[in-house]
Amino acid sequence: MHNTLEQVFGYPQFRPGQEAAISAVLAGRSAAAIFPTGSGKSLCYQLPAMLLPHLTLVVSPLLALMQDQLAFLQRHGISAGSIDSAQSRDAAADVMVRAKSGELKILMVSVERLKNERFRNFLQQVPISLLVVDEAHCISEWGHNFRPDYLKLPDYQRQFNIPQALLLTATATPKVIADMQAKFAITPEDVVTTGFYRPNLNLLVEPVRGQDKRRRLVEWMSERPGQPSIVYVTLQKTAEHIAEHLGRNGIQAEAYHAGLPHEKREAIQKRFMGGQSNCIVATIAFGMGIDKSDIRNVVHFDLPKSIENYSQEIGRAGRDGQPSDCLVLANRDSLNVLENFVYGDTPELDGIRHVLDELQACAADGQWEFLLGPLADQSNIRQLPLKTLLVQLELRRIIAPRYAYYAEYRFKYLQEPAELLARFEGERKDFVAAIIQTSTLARAWATVSFDALYERYQAERNRVVKALDYFQEKGWIELESKQMTEVYSVLQAGFDSQVLATELHAYFTRHEQTEVARIHAMLDLFATDRCLGYRLAEYFGDANAPRQCGHCSVCHGDVARLPAPPELPALVDKNFDALSTEFIHKHEQHTASIPSTERVTRFLCGISVPLFTKLKARSIAGYAVLEEYPYGEVREWVETHLPT
Repeated sequence: MHNTLEQVFGYPQFRPGQEAAISAVLAGRSAAAIFPTGSGKSLCYQLPAMLLPHLTLVVSPLLALMQDQLAFLQRHGISAGSIDSAQSRDAAADVMVRAKSGELKILMVSVERLKNERFRNFLQQVPISLLVVDEAHCISEWGHNFRPDYLKLPDYQRQFNIPQALLLTATATPKVIADMQAKFAITPEDVVTTGFYRPNLNLLVEPVRGQDKRRRLVEWMSERPGQPSIVYVTLQKTAEHIAEHLGRNGIQAEAYHAGLPHEKREAIQKRFMGGQSNCIVATIAFGMGIDKSDIRNVVHFDLPKSIENYSQEIGRAGRDGQPSDCLVLANRDSLNVLENFVYGDTPELDGIRHVLDELQACAADGQWEFLLGPLADQSNIRQLPLKTLLVQLELRRIIAPRYAYYAEYRFKYLQEPAELLARFEGERKDFVAAIIQTSTLARAWATVSFDALYERYQAERNRVVKALDYFQEKGWIELESKQMTEVYSVLQAGFDSQVLATELHAYFTRHEQTEVARIHAMLDLFATDRCLGYRLAEYFGDANAPRQCGHCSVCHGDVARLPAPPELPALVDKNFDALSTEFIHKHEQHTASIPSTERVTRFLCGISVPLFTKLKARSIAGYAVLEEYPYGEVREWVETHLPT
């Protein structure tokens, strides 16, 4: 272990916590490493991967994170690869060949990849020593970043016979840690936590009224010319405006958000990492996996989404151990925008009922098949909450996931069919002939007919997919698959859909309240009269931080009294018809029904749902016109005006 640390990675010694986590893994036990951002969590799987006999499979939620870590591994001569959506088919096929041959030590994938039937077939053929779950707090419903697909990871570990797991995260409260531990059967002594207090970060909260924030930001940045800095904002358009504003005031800055093309984001990140660009104005899309050690300033121009997000974002500063400033320009102005994000993820009762009706309609077959996109559109539930809904149905033992498959496979011959056939003999030749004969050729592409193959040849779908993958691997065809179809077993269909829908709606509403409470806990933290460093560490269950750090704004004697948002004109004085008539009319035309209170409220608050895309809601007069008002108030106002 120590030799590998020095010879492969070039480090003379371990950082706190690393040795304990690595020792547990090398002793064959599952473990969790909960270290602050930038304290070397990745080494906890990179080093064991070199010493374990088989492949280490890393599940990571972010492409940027994977790319960064792959670049690091390649620099150290470690054989690693990833399979991701940005890759060409040939590149993915090459990675699979290397994994099968045993040459690859580390394979990185997104959690969604594990639902792909071709990928699952491939994993069944590869021995795996260790499952690594990066950003492991995503597995907890109490986490700030819950991803429903993460809940299935313990099952995947069993299915692929992976003997042990390593969970990595920087942001887990005691409740989330307990959840992670239970799901992967990790003993308390193998949960390695190094504490959340970072002595070199100066946590500063400055109460600033909305109209003064831009001026204050320019002042602050001007006092720190040329220092690598990240300014965090909530909305994409704010990122553009603030970067422009800084530019006009002589501070070179670039906007970074998920709305920019992939190449442009890559280029901005490269310039920042290389020191050609020193200030990035970004939404939370920026920063995951950014391993730049000399970031001196992190400014929250808008409020972060939660204490966990705040902790993660400031954790990008000062990784070299040098003093760094983390400033929040705090007020309550954007509070409603943050809360509106939360309300948008609560499905309407009717939408939940639609999903349950679809499920019951298939109950007779014992199997429910659907495409996620169309189901999201029909039920008007965003895809993430829809996945959460499916996981809730799984947890209630109403459905069980069987597999996911691509509804359509098509291929292009890269050599003549006769040549392909000539490569086989006997039964295999008959099987390949059946694939060629039953596939319908249109121009260059042949579409596979699984039904015809089964009828004529009793060929199981699985065998056909494996054969096609093999042909592609050999360079005889180019293979394409699309329309991911989810397949679930229906375990019980005799439920009362009205009662169950109400129960599930209540679950989402509780979750909504938890998320809103999370936002208010963050405001309480910023307005605290106790040391900020201590309060932050305490939130994450770390009792060892000093009670007074001596270098936060509270320790400097500045307790933040957050200014109230500017008074908004009373809703009573607004003209409901002028703001809503065009939307209601369009909705009636499209759905033959009057929109619900919830739907009109979402329209006026600018909260997007699948139906709004179809209606082109953004171009309808009145969209997002009340986004600065509290959602609950708008809902009450709509209720009193909406025709029944």
